[in-house]
Amino acid sequence: QAQLVESGGGLVQAGGSLRLSCEASGFSAYTMGWFRQAPGKVREFVAAVSWTSRSTAYGDSVKDRFTIAGDSVKKTVSLQMNSLKPEDAAVYVCAADTSYRWGVVGQRTDQYDVWGQGTQVAVSS
Repeated sequence: QAQLVESGGGLVQAGGSLRLSCEASGFSAYTMGWFRQAPGKVREFVAAVSWTSRSTAYGDSVKDRFTIAGDSVKKTVSLQMNSLKPEDAAVYVCAADTSYRWGVVGQRTDQYDVWGQGTQVAVSS
C-alpha cells in the first residue's frame, strides 16, 4: 500500500526553526516534496527534490529560508525550515510523484499522485 508518513510539526516562535520529515513506503517515487495549506487558502507549493534530475525547487515565499533534502534509497525527504514567520503556519503535506519526468521538478498539485496526511506547523509572533 502506497503511504507517506510525515513527522516533525509543532509550535515554534517566529524566527525559530523546525524540521519536517517524510518517509515513503509501498511504492517508488521520482520526486518528493512538500506543499502547505493554511485555513481558507489554496494548497501552496513549498519545495521538492527530484531524483531524476538531481535538482530541487522552492516556492518564492520560502527561498533562502527552507532547505529540502532527500534520500532516494531510503525514500525519505526532509524540510529544514529556518527563520519561520507567522505566515508560514499551515498544514504541511508531503507528496510524491511516481511518474518519470526528466528535468522537471513538479510544483503543481496535479503532478503528484501520492499524498500524506499532513503535519501542523504553528508559528507564534
